[in-house]
Amino acid sequence: MSGSLFYDVGKLDQIAINLFYGWGYNFYRLENQLRADDLLIREKACWLLGLSRTMIEAMQSSYRRKHLPPPSRAKPLPDPDAVATAQALEALSAGIGQLEGTIRALPVPENDRMTQRYRQEAQTLMTLGACDQRLVGLAELLRQSLEGRDADWILANLAEIQNAINLMMSQVRERTSLLK
Repeated sequence: MSGSLFYDVGKLDQIAINLFYGWGYNFYRLENQLRADDLLIREKACWLLGLSRTMIEAMQSSYRRKHLPPPSRAKPLPDPDAVATAQALEALSAGIGQLEGTIRALPVPENDRMTQRYRQEAQTLMTLGACDQRLVGLAELLRQSLEGRDADWILANLAEIQNAINLMMSQVRERTSLLK
């Protein structure tokens, strides 16, 4: 049994390394570590945006319960201002969700020979990581600013919150332009 091909550690290592190289992966290369870090950082940015979205949805739900009661014979139609406010909160939540989806779908440089030959892959990945770092910082600031707030505060600061979302979208566009 010990003479079996499956027990030859050197041969198994060589097969694994050949497979890794064939798949375009070498776990010791800096570029692969940077690519994995990029995915992790973007995931954390999306997680923070998800927390912000959850807070806004909870505020929206609370606002709707408080200001939009079920229709009655005395008041069959809801207050138009309350409906507009609820819709503004809903649109804000949808905007954050769209940003989150966009960040999740952001590309990274392909791990192919053409990319390695014509582009400084490690430098590009470091630059992308810096963009992603700013995205995480902005997402955390948004989460912190929403924490413990109510719908009235959000409505009073809606323009500033929307500016933060627009700033994150411009950061996404800048990141995308680095790969063209």
